[in-house]
Amino acid sequence: MAGTLVTTNIVQTAVAMGLDALREQIALAKIVNRNYESRIGPGASQGSTVNVAVPSAITTRSVTADVVPPAVTAVTPTNVAVSLDQWKEAPFAMSDQAVSQVQQGIIPMQMSEAVKSLSNTIDNYIWSLLTAAANPIYSYVGTAGTTPFASNTSAYLDARAALNNELCPVDNRFCIIDADAEANALGLTSFADASASGSRETIVEGDIGFRLGARWVMSQNVPTHTTTAAGTILVNQADVAVGDTTVTWDGGGTQMAAGDVFVVAGDTQTYAVKSATSTTVTFQPAAKVAWANDAAFTFKADFVENVVIHRDCIAFAMAPLLQTEQVSGGISATAVDEDSGLALRLEVTRQYKQTQWALDALYGGAVVRPELAAYIAG
Repeated sequence: MAGTLVTTNIVQTAVAMGLDALREQIALAKIVNRNYESRIGPGASQGSTVNVAVPSAITTRSVTADVVPPAVTAVTPTNVAVSLDQWKEAPFAMSDQAVSQVQQGIIPMQMSEAVKSLSNTIDNYIWSLLTAAANPIYSYVGTAGTTPFASNTSAYLDARAALNNELCPVDNRFCIIDADAEANALGLTSFADASASGSRETIVEGDIGFRLGARWVMSQNVPTHTTTAAGTILVNQADVAVGDTTVTWDGGGTQMAAGDVFVVAGDTQTYAVKSATSTTVTFQPAAKVAWANDAAFTFKADFVENVVIHRDCIAFAMAPLLQTEQVSGGISATAVDEDSGLALRLEVTRQYKQTQWALDALYGGAVVRPELAAYIAG
């Protein structure tokens, strides 16, 4: 029993140290909406689902007094399922010497690497949702291949306007940019000059902070979207109407893929591909104007996915795994990081002359409101 207590304390200490390292790696997990995790009970299994309700629009009507009340207007909210389909682990073997270091409060290098690997996997997964087939982001500003903010904040202001036009709430907005875009932004007088920005934190701490209606955050994990579509792609349909979400195409170009962003001749709206075949493409949002037959698609080139995003754009959930207890053949401990809310489990099992350690996490996410984000291409 004494040995069990000592091992348990070591596990709890290691998890706590690991979470300290984890805080510095996560960007989107701190930003996206995680209110739905309260619906997940302990012991949730891979494949468990949380449904997120998306409200339907309601039309205002005139009131006319009468002895008979008018019919109740039916409202049918839609649901987006968030499936806990991601179960990842970062295992490693730890020598007795490394276990001794944990007892002394020294975090082993392999533990740091495991935490880094798992945290980056989670962060990259959330980024991947932005171009996923279910609900890709479609608002787009800036120029592909050109790092924004070289001379001004116009790219951000254009993204802000795009969100405003989509009726995005003005609170809880975040501008997440890569290291190159941040380097440009930090050099802007409007941010660095305290007399212009009203704050010294940018120049003193290298933190842009809250500016122009959004909290600016740098992330090394901002991905680059590789556009699949190429060549000549034309509308092959004479009756495209406002509100359509599928159109046939021809022209001999390379078939597009989910997340590719495009415009159509005669229409200034940017669209994102949800799915495609060799003859049809499904996209969002719905067509804003009627497209002419043989109107040309123009696809955005490969671009860095800097983004201005509202927290309600993405729903993300992590399941609380097995609580601290002795299990057959080993020890497990679960800790929830108060800063990011990430729930990690560390399991320890004794093997031949060494100890097997494994950090794991069960999670899932989905874009529920794609209109609440806009790319700032880089």
